[in-house]
Amino acid sequence: MAVPADRDQLLRAIDRTFDALYKDLLAVPPDRTGEPVMDGHAKGTRMSVSDLVSYLIGWNELVLKWLARDAAGLPVDFPETGFKWNELGRLAGKFYDDTRGTAYPDLLARLRKARDGIVAEIAARDNPTLYGRPWCGKWTMGRMVQFNSSSPYDSARRRLRRFLASLSRP
Repeated sequence: MAVPADRDQLLRAIDRTFDALYKDLLAVPPDRTGEPVMDGHAKGTRMSVSDLVSYLIGWNELVLKWLARDAAGLPVDFPETGFKWNELGRLAGKFYDDTRGTAYPDLLARLRKARDGIVAEIAARDNPTLYGRPWCGKWTMGRMVQFNSSSPYDSARRRLRRFLASLSRP
């Protein structure tokens, strides 16, 4: 799919990628959600399906924080206070830790809530706000939302599908 260039395309990309991912997340056997079966987001680490969901929650909630601060006229600390762009592996670890011990169904509910919040925030903004000017370096608000919602949903689904396929192999 092409990179979204306006609000409607962005909303469609978020819906399409999230719906496909969520269906696959529901297919994970409950007793397998905590196993470190995939490469983690930091080099040399492993993560579970629950960690993958925690990572998505972390980024989605950051997007919501960025949008709220922007709407309030406050500066946005990209990517997150205390982290630089070259420390995303450490930030991923924080996301995993933030939800450690949370039941898988609760993680899924929190992910859906964050995604729904992003959709509502995007729907409330016009194209000039989303795509008319740089927001984070050279990137527009719409592109930053896409980088941290539909793109990670798609990437997470590819990882998850490999794991689900391994379950059906002898």
